[in-house]
Amino acid sequence: MMVLAYLLAALLLIWIAILLAFSGPLVARWCEPMLRKPVLIIESDDWGAGPLEQAEALNQLRLLLQRIRDLSGHPAVMTLGVVFEVPDGARIAANNVTEYYALTLDDARFESIRTAMRRGIDADVFVPQLHGQCHYWPAAVMRAAHTDTQVLAWLTAPGPAATEHLPSALQSRWIDGASLPSNDLTQIAIQTEVERELVSYRTIMGEPPLIAVATTFIWNDAVEAAWAQGGIEAVVTPGRRSTCRNILGAPSCEDATMLSGEQSRFGLTYLVRDVYFEPSLGHSTTQLTDGLLAKWRQRRACLVETHRFNFLQRQDESLAALEHALNAALKVCPDLRFISSLELSRVLRSRDPAWVETRFRSRLAAWYARLDEIPRFRRLTGLSGMGWPLAWLGKAG
Repeated sequence: MMVLAYLLAALLLIWIAILLAFSGPLVARWCEPMLRKPVLIIESDDWGAGPLEQAEALNQLRLLLQRIRDLSGHPAVMTLGVVFEVPDGARIAANNVTEYYALTLDDARFESIRTAMRRGIDADVFVPQLHGQCHYWPAAVMRAAHTDTQVLAWLTAPGPAATEHLPSALQSRWIDGASLPSNDLTQIAIQTEVERELVSYRTIMGEPPLIAVATTFIWNDAVEAAWAQGGIEAVVTPGRRSTCRNILGAPSCEDATMLSGEQSRFGLTYLVRDVYFEPSLGHSTTQLTDGLLAKWRQRRACLVETHRFNFLQRQDESLAALEHALNAALKVCPDLRFISSLELSRVLRSRDPAWVETRFRSRLAAWYARLDEIPRFRRLTGLSGMGWPLAWLGKAG
């Protein structure tokens, strides 16, 4: 009996040690808000200044989203990450690529795009978000153009350019990706450019931006500080923050991770977008519905990332795939709600009891479902035998 008692005591000490070692992520996931209703938000980036065929794509998306309604009768929502300029290729070429010139979204050439966006906003299916003044750092693209003929051709093209055709390292707004590893921008340069894009947003969209998503998910404290100072309330993230690109051009220098509803040190509310649906890349309806169900088990909102290129390259197929996926989402989660990311951020920040779960047993089940994402935790609890009491708690919830 004494041997058994010692073994049980040792086992208990091991369990306590594991819990203490992982106390930070365990507590964080318990404190992270848990939703009472499933939420689905389609987040689409790169709209605005660029190819003129966007107008038709936006009109078709508006009609599609209006046809699909949740249980409350609200139409499906797509956020639009808006960019406000592309290069004025003709002027740049005329000046022998010695100076950068911009073609901005308020130009008459983009009137059809602005009109299509406004119609969707008025129909309550489009919600604009600040994506950036442009989808690149102009000085970096100018330097790269002197050594890369592909970049030069893109920069001097006579028509509005599609930033998707730039090398990925140059698509990042808040670093200098002209050479790799990337170089940092100065805090003053960042502050100046954030102020400029806030003005562009207000001027063109008719209201101040309240939510931002960094191009290619690369940003830093200087960007966040400038956003907060400019009135941004929330930031869409992939659950982590990269601040540079490495020698291979991949996002790197990760300096923070975050959960939805968490507050940054600048007072911004973080949201996590980590379900992907790019129909033109072969993503299926199942990819979206599986992501939705996984998020609902965790009592989290499902923010789905998709991009403009789907609806320009293979418009009919991508529209059909999106409509099928949204209808499938309503079937697997009949109580599904369509809201905007800004609405979600305010719900999470205020802990609105109409949306945020407070019942202990429901919270316990959601917390247990979140444990799989903690690196090494499940493996250690399985090896130590702690997995079965945790599973029992999860089922009890």
